[in-house]
Amino acid sequence: MNKKYQVFISSTYEDLKEERDQAIKAVLEMGHIPVGMEMFSAGDEEQWQLIARQIEATDYYVIIVGHRYGSETDEGISYTEKEYDYAKECGVPTLGFVIDNKALWPHDKTDNDTIKKDKLDLFKTKVKSKLVHFWSSKEDLHGKVSISLIKTMNTHPRIGWTRSDEAIGPEITKEISRLSTENANLRKEIEKFKKISDKQANKTGEVARIMFENTRTVYVREESGINWEDCDKYKTELFSIFNYIAPSLINEGSNLRIAQDIALNLHGTSYYQNIPIPTNTISDIIADFVALDVIEPSRKKHAVSDKEKYWTLTNFGRDFIKSARRSALESRRNDEESEQKIINDD
Repeated sequence: MNKKYQVFISSTYEDLKEERDQAIKAVLEMGHIPVGMEMFSAGDEEQWQLIARQIEATDYYVIIVGHRYGSETDEGISYTEKEYDYAKECGVPTLGFVIDNKALWPHDKTDNDTIKKDKLDLFKTKVKSKLVHFWSSKEDLHGKVSISLIKTMNTHPRIGWTRSDEAIGPEITKEISRLSTENANLRKEIEKFKKISDKQANKTGEVARIMFENTRTVYVREESGINWEDCDKYKTELFSIFNYIAPSLINEGSNLRIAQDIALNLHGTSYYQNIPIPTNTISDIIADFVALDVIEPSRKKHAVSDKEKYWTLTNFGRDFIKSARRSALESRRNDEESEQKIINDD
């Protein structure tokens, strides 16, 4: 069955309209269903019950945090934080995206009130207690939302939704019909976003999805003469393979260097230096990355006697690996901060 996931997108509203649009666009490009608080009026308790129902029915929850805390309930908590707390209470997987403090940001979209700023800092700390990503622009956010959702959907699949003619039982048909009705106004707005030309951001999410969904089986040889069938075998995603070889291709790397980088990351240092991986496997992997427009033949000159083939990253490949590695660095930084917080609390 073609499963679709419901993704609840939460943030303060006026200051993050364009960023929310990018997150909604990323979800739509993946073929899933975005929902959010803009469908309802925030100050109405009856409307909160509708929002709560949407969160309860949500498969994944995306929280985007900028430099404003947002409008507050009578209890003194922002509606954004109230939505986040309720999603965690319901056990919905949450994906946090917090603005990088170094990012350029308009002054009129920043809280200046001391109390608001203190509440915002506490809320950011709460969000960062789990894995988060830091973003610096709406385009940067678009790519990171796409990559994070793809990874989370692959590693933590949820119930999701299916077409009524594929599902079993009338209850699912009824629920999908209800959801379609409630999302009618939002879908009209989404049509506007589909026309926005943002090819680079679209391409990043699409290439990441393809890399995550495609795996390759790789044999690694330890010594000369051993049959490939007797070698250690590894199955890994194209996304991981690209991360293995990309650092060497920032300048340029040969077919052999690419094979050695893959062997080192999969097997360790005890691989056969000359032909660690079958040449046809390396050729297929290179062809895949050429098709995805992340690598291309190097234009640097080499000695006539040098028969090696050399490759380098395309401009898109450089942007793609920068985004992927920055995301990994930010995740690692958050893990270290969380670990240090636990140590300090102890």
